[in-house]
Amino acid sequence: MPWPAEGLAQVQPRERALWRGVEAQHRVATMRLVDDLAGQELLEQLLEGSKPRLPPGAAGAHYLLFTPFRYASPWPSRFRRPGEPGAWYGADEPATVAAELAHWRWRFFMDSDGLREQQVITELTFFQARFAGSELDLTQPPWSERRADWRHPDDHSHCHALAAHVRSLDPPVQAIRYESARREHGLCEVVFDVRTLAIPDPGLQQTWTCKTTRERVLLSHDGEWLQFEMG
Repeated sequence: MPWPAEGLAQVQPRERALWRGVEAQHRVATMRLVDDLAGQELLEQLLEGSKPRLPPGAAGAHYLLFTPFRYASPWPSRFRRPGEPGAWYGADEPATVAAELAHWRWRFFMDSDGLREQQVITELTFFQARFAGSELDLTQPPWSERRADWRHPDDHSHCHALAAHVRSLDPPVQAIRYESARREHGLCEVVFDVRTLAIPDPGLQQTWTCKTTRERVLLSHDGEWLQFEMG
């Protein structure tokens, strides 16, 4: 698929503050298996040794930054085909993160036979990271003329082809800025190079509670409620 040369010429160095949401349960899960601190530390060392090696440039990075690059998922995402190198997704605002998470949590919920008739309540951590690297902005012309392709709710083929192309350039493009398919005018970023990411000190974090049912997903944080109707 040909890409507009004038569009690729617009790749620019950028700096962004990006939010991401994660569900952190690994310490809770391992604590159920041990009785003291020594056992906890040993178990976590064993688990760490069984994981894939860290990707290039990830040494010293926070696990919240390098984890998406460590595993080659068999499932696709908007800008990554199955089995391709990792991609870290973030957004300008927590509300956009919530909208994206709500969609994918509901998809997982509905694909799980044992969950569909129940309700699932989980706790999520939203954290802010800093990106500094080369960026292709799909919200600007001429890329914005194909807005429907980049925001298609299910067909990610155009996004996959573009991501593979910009990652193959010399030097490769380190991130793509795009508009969320789940929240109108919500701005997102997919980052392909862990070395462009950092967590400020002190970092910003928020705790969100998420309730998923077959009809809707509710997220709340400090009195703020967001509701997403599904199905």
